[in-house]
Amino acid sequence: MNILRQGTVISSLIGIFWVFIVAVTVAICLSFSTGLAFKPALLGCLLLGLVSALMCVVYKKPVVLYIVGILLGTGMAFTPLSPLLMAAEVTPLLRLLSGVLTGLASVAALQKMLQEVEVGFLTRHVFEEAIIRFLTGFGYVFFTAIVLIPFYVMVMTSLKSQQELLQNPLDFTIDLSQGLDLFRSYIELFANFNFGGYLLTSFGVSVLTVFITLLFSVPGAYAVARLRFKGQAVFSRSILLIYMVPMIVLALPIYIAFSMAGLRNTILGIVLVYPVTTIPVALYMLQGYFRGLPVEVEEAGLMDGLSRLKVIWKITLPLSVPALVSVSLYVFMIAWNEFLIAFMLLDDPSKFTLTRGVAMLNSSEIPRQHLMAGAVIATIPIMCLFLGLERFMTKGLTAGSVKG
Repeated sequence: MNILRQGTVISSLIGIFWVFIVAVTVAICLSFSTGLAFKPALLGCLLLGLVSALMCVVYKKPVVLYIVGILLGTGMAFTPLSPLLMAAEVTPLLRLLSGVLTGLASVAALQKMLQEVEVGFLTRHVFEEAIIRFLTGFGYVFFTAIVLIPFYVMVMTSLKSQQELLQNPLDFTIDLSQGLDLFRSYIELFANFNFGGYLLTSFGVSVLTVFITLLFSVPGAYAVARLRFKGQAVFSRSILLIYMVPMIVLALPIYIAFSMAGLRNTILGIVLVYPVTTIPVALYMLQGYFRGLPVEVEEAGLMDGLSRLKVIWKITLPLSVPALVSVSLYVFMIAWNEFLIAFMLLDDPSKFTLTRGVAMLNSSEIPRQHLMAGAVIATIPIMCLFLGLERFMTKGLTAGSVKG
């Protein structure tokens, strides 16, 4: 441990590991965007990591370090000591780009990670701070990669033709000269596979699920948070027990019951089942928020002659807009992405939800790019909705976390 607390040792180790992470990231990005082979070189990463880290420890001016990092990465890219191994057909311009990206990303991050590290013995605070910053940077890169890479592959594959996929399934570049013909898979889905109808069905079912969930969960959560009745504590703690039973266990009873009741293969059947899975979590989220609201405001309303229902409508709900928005968004996402129940109950293609329609594309008779295009269509609306309302969801999830 005493050796690791030396600034030169810890900075060198962090530099080597970080440059290797950067090299892997740059190699993946360039390979996906160009269709050529790039992969990290251990010796080049070792040398660039050592030099970059020691520079950041000795010299603290960011702008100069960035310039030196770019020059160092660029120079190494044209030598056998390059941090990236490249295919023979890689052009000098791509070599230059790989060197600039590797050198700049390496030095820019290391300068932040090692800004308090000195050459000599490190205090415990500085040592732990450097480790935490390195792990934080690694976490950002890793989790961004596992989210963006599948999405990128999905989008690029959806823009391919069947011939291009058969020639090289691992080539994720696209030919922009094709113009609107790039989107032929999307056009065919809406023209030949009724994806417009699937979108409307999923939207309608999700909105109805949100409405029904709020209709039952708002008074239920308010009762648990404000009223006093026998078994209140047990009910409050057992709301989420339904999630201890896997939905697959209930699949067969639901299928049999809905078949006997004539609700299988109907939108009504789907709308009746979805709220069962969303009401418990909505109750749990809302009761915590209601407990965090000042009870004096509601008592003032009761003293002014308002009934309990009017207090809820005129006072509690307006104060709970962030929580209601976050719950609505969460419920909408659950209903939009639900697959098992829709797959089990719906057989008529004219009544498919979007996830059920996407599953229909997973067939040897349908081109693979159509399946990827369907997945993109299912992902984009909910992603845009989440990004647009994310601030409300954050407020709603955290506002009731202090009280209650």
